[in-house]
Amino acid sequence: MAKQENSDDQDYKARSVALRLLARREHSRQELTLKLRQRQLDGSIISRVLDDYEREGWLDDDRFSDVYSRQRIDLGYGPLKVLAELQQRGIHQTPDCLDELTDADWIRNALLLRDKRFGLSDLSGNWDEKMRQARFLTRRGFTANQVERALEVSEPNDLGV
Repeated sequence: MAKQENSDDQDYKARSVALRLLARREHSRQELTLKLRQRQLDGSIISRVLDDYEREGWLDDDRFSDVYSRQRIDLGYGPLKVLAELQQRGIHQTPDCLDELTDADWIRNALLLRDKRFGLSDLSGNWDEKMRQARFLTRRGFTANQVERALEVSEPNDLGV
């Protein structure tokens, strides 16, 4: 009898912890699995609870990837960084919101980020500053082409990429 009570306690704990985490923000299935395992919960109980939550619509990797991607884009991250972070969270397909953005949109985002961080100035004569800004944009996850195009602009009027 004690074994049954222990199993019920773990099931209740898994459900309440998962629901509490999902109430705060969207999570991927992998993220929730890791957080529940950190609480020493049984793997079969975790799987069962997360399967139930997926059927209920409370846990959805597609919705998570879309929300997460939009948040990261709004914070000034490029496509490479967003995709890498999604893969770390167990999402291995490209969300629709990333597919909808064209290369010109990403260049405009890189340019706006550059303008906000460094201002727009002609970098043709200042190799060190050009490389510093290029490294920054690359770390933010923009492609080499997007970085190069963003660094070519030196006038605010040219923001209309």
